[in-house]
Amino acid sequence: MKIALGSDHLALAMKDELVRYVESLGHEVADCGCYNMEPVDYPDIAALVAGRIKNGEAERGILVCGTGIGMAMAANKIRGIRAAQCHDVYSAERAAKSNNAHIITLGARVVGVELAKCIVRAWLESCFSGGQSQKKIEKIMMLEQA
Repeated sequence: MKIALGSDHLALAMKDELVRYVESLGHEVADCGCYNMEPVDYPDIAALVAGRIKNGEAERGILVCGTGIGMAMAANKIRGIRAAQCHDVYSAERAAKSNNAHIITLGARVVGVELAKCIVRAWLESCFSGGQSQKKIEKIMMLEQA
């Protein structure tokens, strides 16, 4: 699977670790930045990652900032994108299985690197189950038309 991955400067170390980890799981990674500690605004990175998914250049995305909150808010502004903030394995599984999330967001100041790896793995190994959730996803997408 092709995964777009990005962070702001506050989460650079975690992003770099996750790039290596996701590649070790056999996935192709598009590193969307940032690449150094020079301050960068997280909405710019969220737009890059979400844009790759929207354009079919990546199947899923991972965004990391200090808390994961801002990245989720920014990514969810991109029409057609569903981003879920995850700080535990169960939420990551549900983000995929129930919510068909294109992107997960993580907080480098909230979770450690090892937990982040577990969260990412759980999400990547989970698939949308459809069923009762399909109708709910359709309703979420209809909200963009409001």
